[in-house]
Parts: sequence; C-alpha cells; structure tokens
Amino acid sequence: MELCDLFKQYMQHLFAGKRCEARELLFAAHDRGITASKLLHYIIWPAMEQIDKLYRQDHISRIVEHMASRINRMLGDQLQGLLARKPKTGRRMVVLSGKGEIQELCAQMTADLFEADGWCVWFLGCDVPNDEVLQFLGQVKPDILCFAGSNPFDVPEIRKLISLIREVGVCQQMQVLTVGGVFTRADSLSEEIRADLWARNAREALELVAEHPMRVPKPDLPEPGRRRKCRRAMAVGAGRRVRTN
Repeated sequence: MELCDLFKQYMQHLFAGKRCEARELLFAAHDRGITASKLLHYIIWPAMEQIDKLYRQDHISRIVEHMASRINRMLGDQLQGLLARKPKTGRRMVVLSGKGEIQELCAQMTADLFEADGWCVWFLGCDVPNDEVLQFLGQVKPDILCFAGSNPFDVPEIRKLISLIREVGVCQQMQVLTVGGVFTRADSLSEEIRADLWARNAREALELVAEHPMRVPKPDLPEPGRRRKCRRAMAVGAGRRVRTN
C-alpha cells in the first residue's frame, strides 16, 4: 500500500473515532516493513497538521478534533517505542511546547525523533515560567532549545525568553529552533523573534540541525517598533532645537 493511500484510510478512521481500526492499519503497515520513523514522519505528523487545519477552518467539530487528536497521539506514543535508535552523540536538546493536545504531540514527536537520532532530550511541555527555563538551561547546557507546536498567543513569551537568554548570556553557543505550529503559518516570524533555525516539521528539523551544527550569532537589531520610536524621538528633539535657536 502506498503511503498516500495509507494516510487516507488512517484519516478516515481518525474522524470516525475508530481506535482499533487505526491501530491495526498502522501496525499492519509496520509489519510489512514501513519503519516507525517513516510512520511518524509521513502519517502521524501530517495527520496532526490536517486535524489542526480543518478544526481552525471550522470543517470539523470540536468533538471530532478531540477524538482524532487523542487517537493520533496514542498511536504516536506506541510507535515511539518501535523507533530504531542510533548511538548517543552527546548532543543535548530541551523542548518546550505550546498548550493543547496537538501542540504537545508536535513537541513530543520532535523530542522522540531527536532522541532516536542519538540526542539527549528533555521535554518540558508548556507553561513553564521563563526564570525556571533559564535556570534549567544553565544546569543542562543544551546545544538546542526547541519551541515546537507553538500557538500565536505563545509568541510574546517566547520572544521574551529568547531576549532574556541573549541578554543574560546563558548557553551562548546554544541555538534556538522553532518547529511547526504558528511558525509554519507565519512567514519570517521565527526570524523576527531572533530564533536561529526554523523547520516545518521534525524531519526538516533533523536535516537542518545536521547542516547547521554551530550557532552563528545575529546582529543585535532593534525590536519591531523601537526604530520608529527612536526616529520619532529624534524628530521631536530636532524640532525643539529649531524652536529654541
């Protein structure tokens, strides 16, 4: 069976709430030789994105979204135990997620797939205060801090945390990576909050980190709005000088 046909059947089972049928479909595919990694990359992750998209566009109800999301996460959990694991590389990652079932699944799969790739991963979930995150980063000294599955309302706090990390100078070689969520839907948002790397999904993230293992510091540009305020202040100051001369 082609992956596209497998995905179509799987989505039908999810939207109908057929837990057993969805599980049997994926594990039968695994028995035929489709690896757990491929099922996570090409079935579970796209299903997660499709459920989220259809719900945001009001094409499926909240009940269907909840039901499909939970079945999808359950099977993602089960496939995680079947992942082939590479030897430990010594590289470290901390993963934070947005709030919600789909957002946590995005972050969890990112953590699982990096861990299978040989990384040491800490998955912190959502709603962790910035000062506690900062303290934890100082303790474990990760190579990557990953924000996965973030919501639009998460962005201001993510921006604050990144600014705090850069100001304090904790883990100066650590790269900030955004994966999926709102960063996939909003062009240049990841760059705007001064993240180092951005990927649409975990597969792209693994490839991207392999291609860019070292952090390249970015210039300290003013935050959006600050330049306009500075120019306005300079104009006011110039006007005052003209009137006093």
